[in-house]
Amino acid sequence: MSKLQLHGFNNLTKSLSFNIYDVCYAPKEQEKAYIEYIDEAYNAKRLTQILKDVANIIGAQILNIAHQDYDPQGASVTMLISEGAVIPAGMNSESPGPLPDTILAHLDKSHITVHTYPESHPDTDICTFRADIDVSTCGQISPLKALNYLIHSFESDIVIMDYRVRGFTRDISGEKHYIDHKINSIQNYIAESTKELYQMIDVNVYQENIFHTKMMLKETELENYLFEKESNFSEDEKLEIQDQLQEEMAEIFYGRNFS
Repeated sequence: MSKLQLHGFNNLTKSLSFNIYDVCYAPKEQEKAYIEYIDEAYNAKRLTQILKDVANIIGAQILNIAHQDYDPQGASVTMLISEGAVIPAGMNSESPGPLPDTILAHLDKSHITVHTYPESHPDTDICTFRADIDVSTCGQISPLKALNYLIHSFESDIVIMDYRVRGFTRDISGEKHYIDHKINSIQNYIAESTKELYQMIDVNVYQENIFHTKMMLKETELENYLFEKESNFSEDEKLEIQDQLQEEMAEIFYGRNFS
């Protein structure tokens, strides 16, 4: 889409809601240690750095940062941002953004927030960590270029994303425009190497500029989900744990309980 000649400021608001889930098996005697590990791995300091990197990727300028670690668990970071003086080339092209090892380094009337929610099942020793990230931008910049970085910044077993363009902007002839870039799926902004790892579902409402994508890992290695050595479990125990983990992930992915 060619660049719009606007009457005044670009008033479109582009909002990305990004939820990741990391599932783990931690018996009751290890549950406290698991929560402490998650709180340390995703504390306010590290989350702040992740959001700074997101601002860099989407070409935003950071105006203000507020962050907080909570007792007994969880953390939040809120960042006020403005559109940077220079917009990176291809910002609104329908193509993947950078992965974590290829970071580039500025948002007014825009913000990025993250909140974490560690929790555990009362009966099955399954622990599920959730991080909610919202990136809302005004003007030309779009949050979609940060998707690859965010997916790989967390241990993402399940990813649920919603993207919406709200409001309108007006060109110099007075005509309203309700979106300023082409998009038919959030998936087009995710690297092929990442998509190969996940089962993916789209639910899009094109006429309303609403896009929804869900992702769940296709293959899981049990050792990556244990908070102790795999050799400590019998074969029957490992099969039972694997079933519990897969059920937990499937329930979250499909949004309904199976048992």
